[in-house]
Amino acid sequence: MESIERVSNGDALNKDTLYMLGGVALVVFGAGLILSNPIVRRYMGQLGIADLAGNVMPDIERYMKIRSM
Repeated sequence: MESIERVSNGDALNKDTLYMLGGVALVVFGAGLILSNPIVRRYMGQLGIADLAGNVMPDIERYMKIRSM
């Protein structure tokens, strides 16, 4: 009886992992659809998202140095 419960618990874990990965895939797909729109790309260019990413990198590097100490 214990082995049956163990298999059922493992199946639940696999199902949860599958749902999580499916959700991540849907988010990535949705973001791709939104960013493929030319109007959205024009607005993103006006906001300067690339500049924002460049400005954040030194902070991330500093965080990783502090974390490794």
